[in-house]
Amino acid sequence: MTHLVKPSTSAVVVLLLGSVSVLLLPTTARPADAALAQAIARGKDNFSHNTFGGSGRYCESCHLEGGTQPGRLPDGEAIPSLTNAAAIFPRVRSEDNALITLPDQIRTCVARAIKGNPPAYGSDELNSLVSYVTSLSQGKPIDMGGTPH
Repeated sequence: MTHLVKPSTSAVVVLLLGSVSVLLLPTTARPADAALAQAIARGKDNFSHNTFGGSGRYCESCHLEGGTQPGRLPDGEAIPSLTNAAAIFPRVRSEDNALITLPDQIRTCVARAIKGNPPAYGSDELNSLVSYVTSLSQGKPIDMGGTPH
């Protein structure tokens, strides 16, 4: 006898085949709820349109195709995509051996590359940007201190 158990709030499926249980996990995780999906959408909008009161640039000015492709800083320096950014933080900054988090890095980019006013720690603006950039790393292995792709 085969039984299918699917919890209403999860995409996890358990098949019971006689005395053997098989756990089936989704291949692509989805946002846990509507609030997270909305935060990611707000972050993507900020990423693509918010100049943070700066030079007229926005995140996507440097991080092309929503951060999914390699890009260039205002000085022309090549930068990697953000497709594994959330998976490689926190990191140690080599110049001063400081530990930096993804929110720290986003604030630094806003201040330096965009020449804008970095969103405050804990603000919806920063949290939504972190949510969006983290969504780009969905399914990537954690490699704290690893190399950007």
